[in-house]
Amino acid sequence: MSTAVNHEPETPGSGATNDTLVSVEGIKVHFPIKRGVILDRTVGHVYAVDGVDLAVRRGETYGLVGESGCGKSTLGRAVLRLSEPTAGRVVFDGTDLSSLKGEGLRRMRRRMQMVFQDPMSSLDPRQSVESILVEGLRAHDLDKGREETGKRLRSLLSAVGLPNTSLRKYPHEFSGGQRQRIGIARALAVEPDLIIADEPVSALDVSVQAQVVNLLEDLQEEFGLTYLVIAHDLAVVRHISDRVGVMYLGGLVEEATSDDLYAEPLHPYTKALLSAIPVPDPLVEDRRERILLTGDLPSPANPPKGCRFHTRCPWKQETRCDTERPEMREVLPGHKVACHWAEDIRANRIQPHAVEAVLVEEDGISPDVPLVGPASVTEAMNP
Repeated sequence: MSTAVNHEPETPGSGATNDTLVSVEGIKVHFPIKRGVILDRTVGHVYAVDGVDLAVRRGETYGLVGESGCGKSTLGRAVLRLSEPTAGRVVFDGTDLSSLKGEGLRRMRRRMQMVFQDPMSSLDPRQSVESILVEGLRAHDLDKGREETGKRLRSLLSAVGLPNTSLRKYPHEFSGGQRQRIGIARALAVEPDLIIADEPVSALDVSVQAQVVNLLEDLQEEFGLTYLVIAHDLAVVRHISDRVGVMYLGGLVEEATSDDLYAEPLHPYTKALLSAIPVPDPLVEDRRERILLTGDLPSPANPPKGCRFHTRCPWKQETRCDTERPEMREVLPGHKVACHWAEDIRANRIQPHAVEAVLVEEDGISPDVPLVGPASVTEAMNP
């Protein structure tokens, strides 16, 4: 199987470099909050994605991580225009997707496919595997007749490690891992350049997760694919990703190569995420310090002013943090971070401290109920 053909021409002045396949520029996705019985009126917005810039290079795997509710899945859907962006643009191979409509967008979507989180709900239970795979081929005029299409379907199943007899079966007859392989085969059927994998292994058993991750790597090498992998499992992201972006409450807070990010995280939120990964060495696990974040993720309908992480940050300072939103900047070569004090934290000129959290009421924030949270497990065990 070859990679996609009939590429759209590159748009002059789009800002995309030759090695960049996808460029996301200032993308925002805001969902209106409506109230009213007879007449709906907009009373606010959910700022699911609020100003994200990133670039995915050809042939690489870009990992996007963050806790639930940070907007990473919405960002992935916005790249494909499954969710319409409120502002910003997505440039795919030199073409601004926001300028495409109807048939032009449909043709471009052939080159961009998605593997969804839940393999059962993403497959039509009333269709056989053969019907599921042929549907995409017919939608993009790739059905070349019964014999040639049958050969192609058998090749797809072989590529994802399923027998030819699977074509006559239905999704409920397969295990979770096998259903995810069918979802991957469906994405591969139309010869895409980019595959966005939204939590592709989170619903699977640990042993099956490794199989699917290895399958994705093998397919990338065989077909020259580019991946945007959305996940919350940092171990999976480290294994499969070339570069990693960390999201928090609708924004990107850190971006670096996988090795650099895991070796030296610079943003306080990334430090907290990585400190939660268990270490297989019990001696190291007992001695290392974990960063406990106080409080829950703030509501994306009412995000904090300034740095959105400052309400939970053990390194919060009296100035700038709660008034000025930091921009992504390169602190080390190829290592970007959105933190005013990244250099000072790295040089240990700023030490972590206890964080005061507040209870959030329905109408806003009540500052009269402080909750002091420890900055580390050590302090929690030895108050």
